[in-house]
Order: sequence, then C-alpha cells, then structure tokens
Amino acid sequence: MKVLRIGVGWLAVVLLTVGCAGERGQATAEPTVEVSTTEPAPTATSFARTELGDAPSPSATPSSSPSGGPAAKPTATASSRAPAKPAPETPAPPPPSESEPTGCPPSHEGTPASRTQVRSALTNAAAKTYWPTSAPDIRIPAALVKATAWQESGWQSTIVACDGGIGLMQVMPATADWMNQRFGQSYDVWDYRDNAYLGVNYLAWLTKYIGDLYFDGDYRLDASLCSAELNSCLLNAVIASYNYGHAAVASGEGPITIPNPRYVGNVRALMTECVCLAY
Repeated sequence: MKVLRIGVGWLAVVLLTVGCAGERGQATAEPTVEVSTTEPAPTATSFARTELGDAPSPSATPSSSPSGGPAAKPTATASSRAPAKPAPETPAPPPPSESEPTGCPPSHEGTPASRTQVRSALTNAAAKTYWPTSAPDIRIPAALVKATAWQESGWQSTIVACDGGIGLMQVMPATADWMNQRFGQSYDVWDYRDNAYLGVNYLAWLTKYIGDLYFDGDYRLDASLCSAELNSCLLNAVIASYNYGHAAVASGEGPITIPNPRYVGNVRALMTECVCLAY
C-alpha cells in the first residue's frame, strides 16, 4: 500500500539487485496513520527469504498453534459463511496496477537508515493505536510488521521497486496520498519513519475492514486461530490483502479468497524465523 498496492512482487537480490516489488492493495483506517501496498501474483519465493539468508527450512510451514495454547476461535470460519455485515467503509484505496514490470532491477534513493533506526521505526509503528474510538483493541503484532517489511524490502529504507513501491513497507505513492487525505495526515513516504507508519496503518485498516466484514468485529491477528485452510483466519487475510489488494481477497460477495498463498506462507514463516527479529 497499496497502500493498496503495497507491492506484491518480491525483490531479487539483497545488496546488489532486488526483484521488482509487486503492487499492493489498501484500505482505510481511523483518523490516525497510513497505509501500504502490494499485489504481484504468487510466484517464486521472495528475495527477502531466499537472498537475505533467513529462509525457513524446506519443511517449515506456517505455525498454526503457537506455544501459548490456542485461543478461542471465531464462532464460524470465513470460508464457511458469507460476509458478516456490509463493508464498514465506502472510500477505498486506489486499486493496484494491472501489470508490473519484469526484469527490472530496483533503484535506491536517499540515505539508508541503519538497522537500529529501522527496528525503532517499525516497533513504534506497531505500538500505535490506529482506531482509538471505534476499535481501540486492534493491535498489529510487531512480528507481523517486521516480517512484512523484511518480505517487502529486506529492511532497505531507500529501495524503490519497478512498480513504484517505496521504502521499507513498499508503499505506493497513490496509496500514501490516499491515506494522508483519508486520515488528515501528512506522512512523507520517502521518510523511513513515516513509511513505516503508512504501511502499518494500512495493515490496521485491513484488520478493521476484513474483521468487520467477515469476523464479526473480532480483530485478533492470532496464528492460533488459523486452521490448515488459508482463508480460515483474519491474519492470513490481512497478509494476503497487503500484497494483493483487499478487493481480491475480501470482496464481500463471497468467502475470503487467498490468491497469493506463497506470499502468505513467506510472511507467516518470517514472523517466527526471520533473522530480523533479533535485530
């Protein structure tokens, strides 16, 4: 965000060349922060895992039950029912572009932020309350934020993808403009701290949008609520939407669809295995 187009493709090389980030989809949040985007179709494992040295072992699969014992699941899974209620928001973020450049190496602009600076920016963005009035209980896990940023950019604050995705969270310019207008903000997509807020705000918007539409206002982004079916939980739907756009994942006209299972699997694995978690 995408924010809608928060980039779906992945980058190709870590320090030398990186694959073009795909577009992303985005949605709205309460008068607070921002968005992020992504969208490329599920292809090969993204550079974030294969090139930056933290790819899970071939047998690794997204964990479905963390060490703390599974939390109670929603009364019904998204795949077994129609949307819980009409979409809570009318304004929608800009749609992802229909095509993305291929064979195009990313470029870099500006002075790169250090890992310490990036960690602080992502941690601060994750700690923010994005819906203080209507949904103050929405929390975006720091592990999800760090994993998404690693998947999208490898924590490279200056990277600009071929499709236009910018910075840590690969936020599209149109998404950043939409987010700022929607929430009365003035975040600079080129500033790594604001870029983090834009991306996480988009995750928060997706959480509320899809949580209201399919999960009766249950906003828990908890892996223990996920079954073997990818469309069974809010966490997977939010991750998929960040990369592919909310309209392709949660249209409100039928069950949740996960068009990019490889991306979702990558981010889920990175939430527990990413080397970035130790930074």
